[in-house]
Amino acid sequence: MFAIDLAEDAQLFPLEVWHAEEFLAHIDRGREFIGEFIGFPDRTTDLESARRLLRSNAEKSAADGARLYGIRLGGTLVGGVLFPNFDADAGNCEVGCWMEPAGTGRGLVTKACRVLIDWAFDVRGMHRVEWHVASGNGKSIAVAERLGLTREGVLRQNHLHRGVRQDTEVWSVLAAEWAAARTA
Repeated sequence: MFAIDLAEDAQLFPLEVWHAEEFLAHIDRGREFIGEFIGFPDRTTDLESARRLLRSNAEKSAADGARLYGIRLGGTLVGGVLFPNFDADAGNCEVGCWMEPAGTGRGLVTKACRVLIDWAFDVRGMHRVEWHVASGNGKSIAVAERLGLTREGVLRQNHLHRGVRQDTEVWSVLAAEWAAARTA
């Protein structure tokens, strides 16, 4: 399968069902850090649940829906990016990310998200890409800012995560804005 270089020692690749052991080991290493804002760790507790999560995403991808990609650093899975929502007919999708501590601070998520957004606009003809982030997730908000997305507003207490109602910020970029920023 393919991999796209993000840096000399980092690659972006599609996460598939056969990566379940690697995915579980990654989640186990970063369970608390990742789980502060992301639901994967709560749903991935053993090898079978890792397979289920990856299988579910593979089925969505096969139906031209959600897609899941891993980021390896030095050959080890340390995080990833995804299209949690992908509606080709409407021309709208959402990009998201997660990372364990070993992969942070290198700009890998920003680079990987650029690859996904470029693909969404240039290959799939999307009109709008969204970024949904818990208001308390400063690192994810910083990625949205580095990508040049526009903060549209806050959905107040709309997301229940680990028993706490969280606010969700919605950020976005339109195809014309993305193209203009790349040529500037």
